[in-house]
Amino acid sequence: MNKISDRIKYWLQIFLIPVYWISFLTPRSRKIWVLGSTFGRRYADNARYFYLYLDEFEKKSIRPIWISRKKEIVRFLKENGKEAYYVRSIKGVYYCLRAKVYIFDNYSKDICFWLSGGARKVNLWHGAGNKATNFDNRFDYLRHPRNFREYISTAITRMSNEKPSHYILATSPTYRDIFASAFQVPKEHIIIEGYPRNVAMLNENIDKLLTGAEEKNLQIITGHKNKGEKVVVYMPTFRNTETMFFDVVNLEKFNIFLREKNIFFMTKMHPKSKAKKEFQRVEFTNIYNIDSDVDPYTFLEDVDMLVTDYSSVFSDFSLLNRPTIIFPFDYKEYSSGTRDEYVPFNEYIKVTKVYSQAELEKSMERLLEKDTDYEGRKWLLERTFSSQDEESSKRLCEKIKEII
Repeated sequence: MNKISDRIKYWLQIFLIPVYWISFLTPRSRKIWVLGSTFGRRYADNARYFYLYLDEFEKKSIRPIWISRKKEIVRFLKENGKEAYYVRSIKGVYYCLRAKVYIFDNYSKDICFWLSGGARKVNLWHGAGNKATNFDNRFDYLRHPRNFREYISTAITRMSNEKPSHYILATSPTYRDIFASAFQVPKEHIIIEGYPRNVAMLNENIDKLLTGAEEKNLQIITGHKNKGEKVVVYMPTFRNTETMFFDVVNLEKFNIFLREKNIFFMTKMHPKSKAKKEFQRVEFTNIYNIDSDVDPYTFLEDVDMLVTDYSSVFSDFSLLNRPTIIFPFDYKEYSSGTRDEYVPFNEYIKVTKVYSQAELEKSMERLLEKDTDYEGRKWLLERTFSSQDEESSKRLCEKIKEII
């Protein structure tokens, strides 16, 4: 029944097409910038930290407004003195029509595509990794439909996705070239600058305006560190074979290892994860699951080690100069049916890779004792980040001002 309801709602969007064209006629203010994240569902990622930067340092010339589909996010921001509106409220619609600048980290639907005609759109995106994305991903059947039925059934979604007129944030010349292809935009529309989320991760003095859930996570991490435990977080990317983790890792035995070695192991699934319900049910003394919608950049600076697979969080975490273990237990399945890669996997990953529970445990113990993977991360950082420092958000703001 839910699937039928979702399809009806999807096709009803056809009636919003005239609204989109009318929105080109509304006068827009260069001072009003609206921001949103993850299809309007989250207060997170690059859009979140750029919004907080604008609100603290640029309010003399810019009026930053957060737009969300979740009333609890709007309520939280308003309670903390920020300007935010529910997208379907009168003020939400009004400011979506008045804003000259739309800033998001997925697509303009993070805010409201149907009201965005005539606005300058800046996509901060949400990762610089090795996964072929959007038009570069041959397994993306939204952009590469296999038949006429797929082409028609995804038409409205394509309409509200990337456009050649959009501006895209890339972290280096390497990713300028990659994103120009992936998003089908001219290279002149690529802004090279550091990620706002990494500015927040690297600077503990920045106010991240934490939610209650985020504060709770930090309290739990601090509690375990105060007991002398090392904190490790597992952050896999989303794909169809995620649940193979439970075939590879015996959690009961793994928890015994963690207790013996004084390690606290957190799991944080991708918001699109197909395995998040399974991880939510995990209950062990030294394994703790963080809600998939929580912004990881609120706690990564407090983590001693990252375990991941194909996620771009590997690049960001490397800025902290701490060990990462790559755990691609399903690489054969992943590479043959989910994503292509820009660089062959074994060339791109120059740090420790493991494929079994025994290898994972041995490598965790070894690298927490002595980090030997610095050179492998150094190559990655040089390729990925041209400039990532405390001034990245300021420079990004100036570059956006230049294009409006």
